[in-house]
Amino acid sequence: MLKVVQRWIDRYLSDEEAISLLLILVAIMLVIMLLGQVLAPFLTAVVIAYLLQGGMNYCKRRGLGHLSATVVMFLLFMTVMFTLLLIILPATWNQFIQFISEVPRMASKGQELMLLLPEQYPELVSVEQVRQWTKDIGDEVASMGQFAVSFSLSGIAGLMGVLIYCVLVPILVFFLLKDSSQILNWITAFLPNKRNLLINVWTEMDMQIANYIRGKALEIVIVGGVTYIAFTIMGINYAALLAIAVGLSVLIPYIGAAVVTVPIALVAYFQWGITDQFTWLLIVYAIIQALDGNVLVPLMFSEVVNLHPVAIIVAVLVFGGLWGFWGVFFAIPLATLFKAILRAWPVALSGGPEPGN
Repeated sequence: MLKVVQRWIDRYLSDEEAISLLLILVAIMLVIMLLGQVLAPFLTAVVIAYLLQGGMNYCKRRGLGHLSATVVMFLLFMTVMFTLLLIILPATWNQFIQFISEVPRMASKGQELMLLLPEQYPELVSVEQVRQWTKDIGDEVASMGQFAVSFSLSGIAGLMGVLIYCVLVPILVFFLLKDSSQILNWITAFLPNKRNLLINVWTEMDMQIANYIRGKALEIVIVGGVTYIAFTIMGINYAALLAIAVGLSVLIPYIGAAVVTVPIALVAYFQWGITDQFTWLLIVYAIIQALDGNVLVPLMFSEVVNLHPVAIIVAVLVFGGLWGFWGVFFAIPLATLFKAILRAWPVALSGGPEPGN
């Protein structure tokens, strides 16, 4: 057994760069796992800086200097942020409050419908089962009410958190855009002199993450905007709230679309019942999801999402379980990073041929 382990170490961990890369990856994982919540504003700023970097490069190609390009993109970011905070967020919040107030009525109507099931399908549903279901629904509605009360009581703390984000994130974004070269030079000064493997992996992942973040932001805007227009034309209640949910659902491949289908179907059912409007709404929503998955995603992520759907779902589950929201958001780039490392990892030839050869 010890000889097998020794041969494996000699084969895969005999290179100095491999050891360095392994230690760096372990250190990054530990930092994120232990300090993820503390570093959340910094991670948010990094994502936004990646998002704005394409605009920075465009401004430089048009003749602007680095500082001028930084100021232009920062002002654009602040304009978008204030638009979200002062216009879009309040309108969406009002719809959310209205939706929460409607939940007891929806639950009551759902309980009435379930009471008819034993009469219509006595061989499938019993009275005892319906009673248990109605009790569960009542408990869930009560828990939602308690959550709303606790959420309102913690509103001051939540407001302070939002204010911290509104101050820290713009500052971090500005300096990440302005001093990105100096920051990278400072970090690389701590790396080993022999770092060809690290450079290769970083170069590939820098491009992959940048393309992924920009593409994902554009996908959220397109899918959410098209959904809002379609839902508004069809007249469904809470169109803005549902559209934002659909837009954000693209962050979780496959799973997000399935989960968001439930509230859309419920809102449509309680508004219209099983009618032509209900059917057409689901058809339109299915068309939007089909166009997103078969046209938009391949068009924007053809070089990024070169992974099997099973690998993507496993990555979402694993990284989401480890790091919460940020794990879900970066699940695909992290899975791509893992694939790139396996492909670039140095292997001692004395141990036999490389896997896949």
